[in-house]
Amino acid sequence: MSANELVCLENVTKSYGKRTVIHSLDMVLKEGECVALAGHNGAGKSTVMKLILGLISPTVGEVRLLGHQASGNQSVKLRFDIGYLPEVVSLYPNLTGQETLDFYAKLKQVKGKSYRNLLAKVGIANAAKQRVNTYSKGMRQRLALAQTLLGDPKIFLFDEPTTGLDPASRQQFYAIIRELRAQGATILLCTHALTELEGNIDRVMVMNQGQKVADGSLDSLRSESGLTYRIQVKTAEDSPPDMINKWQKIATSFYRLDCEQAQKMSVLRSLMQNAQVLDVSTYAPSLDEIYAHYLEREDV
Repeated sequence: MSANELVCLENVTKSYGKRTVIHSLDMVLKEGECVALAGHNGAGKSTVMKLILGLISPTVGEVRLLGHQASGNQSVKLRFDIGYLPEVVSLYPNLTGQETLDFYAKLKQVKGKSYRNLLAKVGIANAAKQRVNTYSKGMRQRLALAQTLLGDPKIFLFDEPTTGLDPASRQQFYAIIRELRAQGATILLCTHALTELEGNIDRVMVMNQGQKVADGSLDSLRSESGLTYRIQVKTAEDSPPDMINKWQKIATSFYRLDCEQAQKMSVLRSLMQNAQVLDVSTYAPSLDEIYAHYLEREDV
């Protein structure tokens, strides 16, 4: 485990009796890296998080955080270096937002009062003196995010973090993620909202039935998957000769063609030479499409 590898799972298998939920998993999360963990319900994502948190131990293999075993003698101390936002958030309803943050600050042994700016950071400073039972679902989620940030952890685990957030709050959340990455934090994101992850992650890992079936950057998985790119153009005239046989007509003067990534530039050059093009749009395979491809490949 090198110095910049903050989380390392080596050949990890987790079984409950005869039922194996994680199969020989290798996983490395590096300093300053944001990784999405994708998979259907029951794929093993929550089990991976529990292993990292030290709440359960692997049946086979080893989980190391910051160079130490996650469930070893250093496990309690290591948890102070983890910020965890669970999918289901439970907060004390009769405490105010500020009292909630003060309570978790004591649990995490955070000194001083500088953490109190976290409510402003997540956008609920104006509700600091309101009781949590008056908060909307989105406000409770943002309060839970504030407690996750307490103590400047080195490792963050987010399980469906944008549930209940409106679009503006989601943008604010990913701005915080980008800031944490810039500060060198390691981030693991579990979410079904894959589309919003594009541009906000370094890598995606896809799990299916307890096994890792894909792991890489979006660009590398696009290339590896062989999924086609889509080119859509608008021409000056309807049905120019070069378009009739090769391109799919989708409207008057609008055409579409699917091609492999390696062919994209040659297709565009040929098009420019044979038709008067007014507008061009290209579409790379989305994260949703990549995710579906790897799951379908495993199910065949």
